[in-house]
Amino acid sequence: MMMQERTHTDAEGAILFDADASPQVGQDWFAPEYWRERGALRPQAGGRGGVAIVVTPVGECVLRHYRRGGLVAALMGDRYVWTGADRTRPFAEFRLLAELERLELPAPAVVAARYCRHGPLYSADLITRRIAGAQTLAECLAAGRLDGELAEEVGALVARFHRAGVWHADLNAHNVLVTPDGLYLIDFDRGRMRIPSPAWQQANLQRLRRSLLKLGAAAGGEAAFEKAVWQPLLYRYGRTLKP
Repeated sequence: MMMQERTHTDAEGAILFDADASPQVGQDWFAPEYWRERGALRPQAGGRGGVAIVVTPVGECVLRHYRRGGLVAALMGDRYVWTGADRTRPFAEFRLLAELERLELPAPAVVAARYCRHGPLYSADLITRRIAGAQTLAECLAAGRLDGELAEEVGALVARFHRAGVWHADLNAHNVLVTPDGLYLIDFDRGRMRIPSPAWQQANLQRLRRSLLKLGAAAGGEAAFEKAVWQPLLYRYGRTLKP
């Protein structure tokens, strides 16, 4: 179902939202304290900073405040350089997620995005529908659940996005969700649509591989990891990538 994109602009900044999900989304929606006062802020175990689970009029959602990482965070905090509304990170991610929904790819359904101007800078937030009953691939690995069968499912998942020309800027084990109903990719900040090419597709896969190794997937030796996990993943990836 195609969404009805609508924008509300005020003195603080602008909100981009799906009017089919909610006819109106206000600034309060992006404030965790607003939901806490209404008993609609859900605790989460091991959640990342800047992420909250809130119960909105459209159901359980994930409210994410954009935060910088690395050395830039010490200088810029949660601020980004303003280059125009359509080039803000939340508006770009909102529209990419809307396109993924149109393509029927397993990613979070987007509800709303917001930026707030601070002179030449801006801060930003995004609201997506929560994917219920999910564990990250990293959590599955830690629990000893990453076997050849799950690895094949991950390979098929990534291939579906790559075949459609979707580049994920941070493909790692924390951004793959495993649910009883299937797998999803999340966190498409800085992601974009690209012409399918083996160069970026393989670089994307290698980023995922490095993530798994960093999390200890090769604790039993890299040869065992290759045989039990990585080769099954690549096999299913290749089979799914073909038209």
